Amino acid sequence: MRRTIRTTALATGALIASLGLSAGPVHADAPTTRVDLRVLVVSDGGPATDAIAAELETAGTPYTEVNLQDSDRPVIDAGFLADTVDGLPRAKFQAVVLPNDNPFPAGSAEMTALASYERTYAIPQVDAYTYARPEVGLQYAVGTGYAGSVDGVRAEVTQAGLAGPFGYLDGAVPFEDNSPAVGESYAYLSTPAPGADFVPYVQAAIPGRATKGSLVGEYRHDGRRELVVTFVYNQHQQQFRLLARGIVEWMTGGVHLGADRNYFAVHVDDVFAADDRWDTELNCTPGDVDCPPGEGTPNPVRMVPADVDHATAWQDSRDFTLDMAYNGSGSVDHRLENDGADPLADRLIADRDDFRWINHTYTHAFLGCRQDVSVVPWKCATDPDGSTQWVSRNEIADEIATNRVWGETAGLPLEDDELVTGEHSGLKVTPQQPTDNPNLGPALADTGIAWLASDSSRDPVQRQVGSATTVSRYPMNVFYNAGRAAEQVDEYNWIYTSRAQGGSGICEDNPATSTCLPAPLDTATGYAEHIVPLETRIALGHVLSNDPKPHFIHQSNLAEDRIAYPVLDGVLGDYDDLFAGNTPVVNLRMEDIGVEMQRRAAWRSAVDAGQVTAYRTGDTVTVQAPDGVAVTATMPAGTLRAGTGFGDAYAGALSGWAATTGGPLTLDLPSTATAPSPATGPDDTAAAPSTAPRTRVPAGVSDPVPYGAERPAP
Repeated sequence: MRRTIRTTALATGALIASLGLSAGPVHADAPTTRVDLRVLVVSDGGPATDAIAAELETAGTPYTEVNLQDSDRPVIDAGFLADTVDGLPRAKFQAVVLPNDNPFPAGSAEMTALASYERTYAIPQVDAYTYARPEVGLQYAVGTGYAGSVDGVRAEVTQAGLAGPFGYLDGAVPFEDNSPAVGESYAYLSTPAPGADFVPYVQAAIPGRATKGSLVGEYRHDGRRELVVTFVYNQHQQQFRLLARGIVEWMTGGVHLGADRNYFAVHVDDVFAADDRWDTELNCTPGDVDCPPGEGTPNPVRMVPADVDHATAWQDSRDFTLDMAYNGSGSVDHRLENDGADPLADRLIADRDDFRWINHTYTHAFLGCRQDVSVVPWKCATDPDGSTQWVSRNEIADEIATNRVWGETAGLPLEDDELVTGEHSGLKVTPQQPTDNPNLGPALADTGIAWLASDSSRDPVQRQVGSATTVSRYPMNVFYNAGRAAEQVDEYNWIYTSRAQGGSGICEDNPATSTCLPAPLDTATGYAEHIVPLETRIALGHVLSNDPKPHFIHQSNLAEDRIAYPVLDGVLGDYDDLFAGNTPVVNLRMEDIGVEMQRRAAWRSAVDAGQVTAYRTGDTVTVQAPDGVAVTATMPAGTLRAGTGFGDAYAGALSGWAATTGGPLTLDLPSTATAPSPATGPDDTAAAPSTAPRTRVPAGVSDPVPYGAERPAP
């Protein structure tokens, strides 16, 4: 719900004078004010303001953070907030984020300056987490509402929220309840105070009452607008991830630099090849390096034509495309061993246009150091002088080129500059190989590779390797060596249970990166009841985090029990239940993901270096960025650049990248876009200091399986 409140020129002039600015008529029809597209985040070090700052950081939205705990922080006064540029009053920030409605001491001049600034320039304020009480337009939670845990609560977006900043959601906002032993979300549920101009945007049922209480709502008072949030959260929790976009859209009026989309891509490695199978008796994988040489009998997993039919039907049902990373020798070897027959390859090649294809090298050879597999774990082979033996430049180039030729002969629709090496080999892998194979970069240049997959769990930051730029991929915890759910659970138990419970003890030896299961999972039910929900939640968390990195699984996971599909269905099914049709999953191929990540890095570097300026005057947005740095922005529908539509439609807005040549980039907003305008109301003093509680996040909790903040101490 959007309403524009105007003021008289006399009141505006008085407010401008109080800030020491040049007076002049300020109103929506004849704007004479410049508002910089930058957000002020005033932090107390708590998880709520940190979460909003993280959202701005990821989206590429410029912001300035002032930490109230820093002794040398700047003073927030009139000069810090506003000045005059080229004869125009300038508001330096388009929005203000505070830890609560007033984090300053009683009678604070800083809160007075902020309140006056917000009234003068119609700057909205987000109260990141605060008590429900009359000072924020709500009745006290105690007595009339509720204060306590909301773990597992299914909140909802109101009609006002759907018509306003949260219109990209389908309505439901489920709160996480990942562990009965941890309090993850604490909230104050309350209804608007009598006479308050308060509009709830997100609400939930008040326990024991027939009414619903606000969790997020807009409070208008004294010529100011506040978004009042009354639940605690951190940046990883699903409830915040669902609402983060709307919080930013509300505070910026839908006009800001940066963009937020929900990405999901799935690479299927080892296509045409076969994957070695986990041995539930030996607790290793015969044929692979985790089993001592000669131990066990390999029993590989390979797709069959029916698995291809299932994959194409599944893609059609989900409107989703899988990326097939293929090894041509898998088919060649199969034909040699089966009198020239390979029904799987025949079916995949016949259906080749239903998938995207990526070169995964011809034989899936390890392309780093030469492995000495006579010991477990393996080590790098060395020359007599102790130097590492490396796979050669020619061997690497042959693996790439031969597979490319095989794929082209089969008619696969390839992008020749994409590559996934076997096990991401050639790149560093600790502890055995702490550096890249020095022959990898030259071989990539020889074969024209521009985009090289890496494992995000060990090489998360995009970097340059020869001619190629890495594209980090998230490994799904659906194991490559499992075609059956029982095999997956057995290996999972081996990894994640203690030695006393019959496990490997890996979880005990690495407590910072893994968590031991309290007891082994039932091999008959553990996959569906524990692993699938957990992996779904982790992957969906990536999707909701504006993170374009792809996920990867293996062809074995599409065979036999087809154990990948319950996780993929969980992610896409949950997503469809949460988001409106105007906010689809963005399913990009590898090189497009690489370009997106590359643009983001260049943009963030330019913003951090102070090389980007952007501001709005009326219906015009002007952006200055360095030559060659593409600008990312989110604008209302109908926004034009040089008479042509800007960006692409997503989540009810337009967003995208715009190339620059070093000169100003001008965007013309539609006349329907609400321009900032000063609001009416008496010149009040700062509100009483908030007693909103500080919060803490449980120690030892980390991504990718984070828990929320505990109940705050009073």
